[in-house]
Amino acid sequence: MRGLWPRHTLLPPLIFVVAAVVAYVRGVLRWDHIAIVVLVAALAYTNRTTKRLCIGLYPIGLVAVLYDAMKSIQNVGVTPERVHLCGLRATEIRWFGITMDGSRTTVHDWLQAHATLPLDVLCSIPYGTFIFASLAAAVYLYFRDFAAMQRFMWTFFLMNVMGFLTYHLYPAAPPWYYHAHGCTVDMLARPSEGPNLARVDQFLGVHYFAAMYGRSSDVFGAIPSLHVAYPLLIALETWRHVSRPLRVTTVAYSVLMAFAAIYLDHHWIIDALVGVAYCLIAVLVVRSVQRWHATNLAKESRLSGTHGAEWGESASESK
Repeated sequence: MRGLWPRHTLLPPLIFVVAAVVAYVRGVLRWDHIAIVVLVAALAYTNRTTKRLCIGLYPIGLVAVLYDAMKSIQNVGVTPERVHLCGLRATEIRWFGITMDGSRTTVHDWLQAHATLPLDVLCSIPYGTFIFASLAAAVYLYFRDFAAMQRFMWTFFLMNVMGFLTYHLYPAAPPWYYHAHGCTVDMLARPSEGPNLARVDQFLGVHYFAAMYGRSSDVFGAIPSLHVAYPLLIALETWRHVSRPLRVTTVAYSVLMAFAAIYLDHHWIIDALVGVAYCLIAVLVVRSVQRWHATNLAKESRLSGTHGAEWGESASESK
């Protein structure tokens, strides 16, 4: 183990071990807590190839830990007085409203009145696959450009941190909440997959989306739409490394996700635009940090006479 991690031998699985111990103490330990500890340890300590993959995928593991931890602080900074609900809807109507039956309303009201099962199923595709698509993009970049994979994964992590912080600094109710509860903020309301995805579950005879949203910790986390941010990140970071048909596919996937976020009643148009902005900001920040890190590693390598190290390890560890 020391041969692979001379300076930080026990560090790779440490945070996941701590997360599992905390979950056990709280009585909420699940099989996936143990699985991620075993997986990280196996990747970190088997050989240099698996160590490299561990470094590349590490940020998504941190997102899983962070997502789990959010449940214990889900109401921090979130009070009925601070939740943006009908005021946010009024802004949506002012900026993006339409006229329906002689009165101004949101696009969502029209879409919900004209929802169809085929559209429900179509829009469920990006909602049900975005995590798998993100992992597939990461694995693809691992084989094509490891630096791009690291950049993709750390941008993914940063977007989630930005999103989770915003959920507490600017709690916002999604459209489905308004349609279910009106302008009343109920702190005991449970996360919901919304009526459209519920119909998809019923049509397929599964509980996929009900289970997915049953594990969510944020009812009032409409802003930003990370659902919109993830496919955009995939398109941006794979653009230089894929063929033209795949570029078209990633763009189409991103556009479909943006439409689905609105159609499925999960996000306001404002949320989607903020999600795009968060993605672009995170991309710029991580690319700047990566350039700075590469410059420092190059200097360290010249001084020590080593080859360049990967992002996430020092030059001395690359010997």
